[in-house]
Amino acid sequence: MKKKILLGLILFICLCVGLIFAISMSPTKNLDEVSINTTRKPVILITIDSLMLEPLQKAIKEGKAPAFSFFMNHGQLYPEVISSYPTMSVTIDSTLLTGTYADQHKIPGLIWFKEDEDRIVSYGSGLREIWNNGVKNVAADSIIHLNESHLSKDVQTIHEDLANHGFSSASINGLLYRGSEKQTLNVPKLISMANLLPRDIEVNGPKLLSLGSLSQYNPKNDQHKFIWNRMGVNNQFTVNELTYLIKQNKLPPFTLAYLPDADKLVHKHGPNDVEGIEKADKALQDLLNSYSSWEDAIDQVTWIVHGDSAQSLVNKDKKTALIDLNERLKGYSFWEGNNKNAQLAIAINERMAYIYVNDEQVEKSEIIQLLKEDERIGFIAWKDEKTNHVVIPQSDKEFTFSPNGNYVDKYNQSWQVDGELSHLDLSMNEQGILTYNDYPDALARLHGALHSQEGSVIIVDAKPSFEFVEKHSKDHAGGGAHGSLHGVDSNMPLIVVGTDETLEYQRLVELKNYILQLVGNS
Repeated sequence: MKKKILLGLILFICLCVGLIFAISMSPTKNLDEVSINTTRKPVILITIDSLMLEPLQKAIKEGKAPAFSFFMNHGQLYPEVISSYPTMSVTIDSTLLTGTYADQHKIPGLIWFKEDEDRIVSYGSGLREIWNNGVKNVAADSIIHLNESHLSKDVQTIHEDLANHGFSSASINGLLYRGSEKQTLNVPKLISMANLLPRDIEVNGPKLLSLGSLSQYNPKNDQHKFIWNRMGVNNQFTVNELTYLIKQNKLPPFTLAYLPDADKLVHKHGPNDVEGIEKADKALQDLLNSYSSWEDAIDQVTWIVHGDSAQSLVNKDKKTALIDLNERLKGYSFWEGNNKNAQLAIAINERMAYIYVNDEQVEKSEIIQLLKEDERIGFIAWKDEKTNHVVIPQSDKEFTFSPNGNYVDKYNQSWQVDGELSHLDLSMNEQGILTYNDYPDALARLHGALHSQEGSVIIVDAKPSFEFVEKHSKDHAGGGAHGSLHGVDSNMPLIVVGTDETLEYQRLVELKNYILQLVGNS
C-alpha cells in the first residue's frame, strides 16, 4: 500500500535543503533507561505493506519465502482479511490501532480537505502534490498533526488501551503511534534550519517509539546509510531495531513493526511482483534468527504477520486508465495552493477520490450527473443528514442505506437498506442476511468514509484497472494502485503463529481487540 507518508517526503526535504552529510543526526536513545514490564508471551505484529496472497503463495511454491512458509506451516492463515476504506495507509493504520472505521477515528485518507482550515491535508504522496499543498504543511501534517490532533481523541489506540491496563508497548516505524508516554522526535538539523519542522518535537507515543532517523535505539544503526533510504523508514532499519529489543531482553508485551519496502515495488511492477515478498521474507528470517531456533521463536513469541491492503493492476494506456477529474468537471474551478476560493476541492486517493463542493451555489446533483457519464467509475456516493446514497453510471436507480435498521449482515451489523442493492454488489441470502461480494464489508466501510469529515463531500470509486488523477497527482498506469472499496484492493492475508486463539471475523477492524485479548491472556 501505500506508505508514501513521510517516506518520500523527508528524503525530498533533505534533497531540497542541502548536502546530506551536513545533517546533524538524531541521538540514539538509551534502552537501559527504559523499564519494560514483561508477560509470559509477548505479541509482535508485523505489518507488511501491500502483502497479497496470490504472489505470496507463488513465492512460497518457488522456494523464495522460507520464513513465510515456516509461519504458515506452524500457524493459522486467514487468507482474505478485509482492510479499511479508503485502502490507503493512514486510514488503514488508524483502523488497525483504534479498532474503528473512519467515521470514528476521523482520518479520511492520505489526502483530504479540512473544511475548518480551508486547506488540503496531505500526509505525503507525489512531489507535485507536496509542492501544491506546501512542503511545510505536509511535513507538519505527517509528522506532528496526524497523531497529535487529526486522529480523534474520542477513540483510544491499542498503545493507550494497553497502558491503561498496565502493559507497555512499542512501535517501530509505524506512522500512527499515539500512546500515553511523552516522547521526543529529533529532527535533522538542516530540516529544522530550513524552518520546515522544529528541532525537537514532543509527541505522545508508546513506551518504546522508534521512527527511522527521528527516533532510534540500536546504536549500530548506520544513520548516514539510512538517510539515503527513506530516513530509516525501511525494512532493514525496522529489523535492526526489533532484533536489538529482542537481544537486549526489552521486548514489551506488544510490539508493532512495519516493513514498507514492498509497496514501492508493487506500485511499479504491479500486483504479481514477488521481489517485495522476498525482501520481506529476508526480514522475517533475520527476526527468527534472533532466537536459538525458529521453533524457539514461536515458542517465546506470538507472531502476527499481515498485509495492510492489496493493490490492483492499472491499465498501461493512460488515456483509458486515468480518470481525470479536472477534465471530467472542467466547467468548475478547483482548489489549489494559489486558488483557495474555488468551487470544488479534489483529494485523490489513487483509485478513490473525495470531491468537496465548497460553493453553496453549486448543486451537488450537477456534479453527480457529470460523474455518472464516465463508465470507468464503479460507484458515486454521498450523504445527507441521516442517509447514505449510492448511484452508478448508466443507471437512474439509487441505493440508500443507514445504520441500525431491520437487516443484518454477516458481521452482526444492522442496516436499513432500500433500492438497488446491486450498486454495491449486495445480495440477500435465504436467511435474510445481507451478503457482500465484490465490495467486502461495503456498508460499514463506506459509511465510515462518508462520515469521516465535515462538509459537502462526494466519494467516487473506480472500477478495477482504472485510477483517478487531477493535475497535481501521480499516476500508476501499468503498475499497481489501491484506494478503492473493491475486493481487489481490500483483501489481504494474515498469519498468526504461537497461539490457538482465533480471529472471529476476517476484518482488520477486529485486530485491536484480538491483540488486547492475547496480551491480557498471556
